[in-house]
Amino acid sequence: MYLLDTNVFIEAKNRYYAFDLAPGFWEWLDADAAAGAIGSIEEVGTELVAGADELARWAQTHPGMFASADQATVLKLGELATWANGGQFTQAAVDEFLDVADYYLVAHAAAHGHTVVTHEIYQANARKRVLIPNACRALGVPYCTTFEMLRSRSVRLALDAA
Repeated sequence: MYLLDTNVFIEAKNRYYAFDLAPGFWEWLDADAAAGAIGSIEEVGTELVAGADELARWAQTHPGMFASADQATVLKLGELATWANGGQFTQAAVDEFLDVADYYLVAHAAAHGHTVVTHEIYQANARKRVLIPNACRALGVPYCTTFEMLRSRSVRLALDAA
């Protein structure tokens, strides 16, 4: 299963897959979420709803897209917090990370063997921000971009013939 980061939804809405330009993307999200192939977590849903825009309204009408944390995720949260506090990052970076959806997203993926989808890029010497790919690597969680996910799912967003 693929777990989508907040930035995947926001970038889709703002750029390549705007609701009015590419409704097929959103239809595909619905279909693959219903099939259990993609999803996200409650904390991402909360971040999206805070936007108070068309994407927020979409997120509110798709609660099944956003999974709740379970005991397995809670265990991975502890492991991830220990890694983040290991001295590589500034305390401000750690504090921010432990307070945003990214922390829960990586822990949920680690707990359930999922792949994280994000626009963030791994940075070996990151200190001022805990990046999702860095956290994923620390816990052995696979990650990819939106385009890599679409290709691996053989998604084709083709125009209607009409």
